[in-house]
Amino acid sequence: MLMRESRPRVLRYHPAMRVSLAILLLLLLLAGCRTAAPATLFDALRPLCGQAFEGRLVEGTEASDQALGEQRLVMHVRSCSDSEIRIPFHVGENRSRTWVLTRTRLKHDHRHKDGSEDRITQYGGDTRTGDDDLSLDFYADAHTAALIPAAATNIWTMAIEPGKTFTYALRRENRRFRVEFDLTRPVAAPPAPWGSQ
Repeated sequence: MLMRESRPRVLRYHPAMRVSLAILLLLLLLAGCRTAAPATLFDALRPLCGQAFEGRLVEGTEASDQALGEQRLVMHVRSCSDSEIRIPFHVGENRSRTWVLTRTRLKHDHRHKDGSEDRITQYGGDTRTGDDDLSLDFYADAHTAALIPAAATNIWTMAIEPGKTFTYALRRENRRFRVEFDLTRPVAAPPAPWGSQ
């Protein structure tokens, strides 16, 4: 009895099946990319919780801005919940400022060394477009206008380029301020802001 030499079977795919497989792989890749990148500022900041980053003044139109820019600027994404992110903003040894961010609102919590609230505190504003972006504008609210009349037209911007930079900015007529933080180089977390444990 003669034994036939066995040859491996080669699967042959119909050209239409090859195209279908290529499309399926492309869709899977695109779906993976879409879920990997956060679509909102809030969601992009949450993975940074506990980390601190150094920044630099890139625009400032007032003399006080220049003095601020000569000091070490550090943001600390200190606490994060499903509804709020608290980011102390340290200017040199001054630990009086904390940005309080929700998905649609930005507030500025200012404290004295003893933890008591500053007279000028809890000002800020709301988005007008919702939270579905990595860059959001917050327009001064009624509390801000009553507390600081000159800030009634303030627009604060927070923006993130994940893995690269975080920007905090303020603009109104005749006033510009912008600080950029380098997200590629975390720094040691600073002490707690004034008024926090």
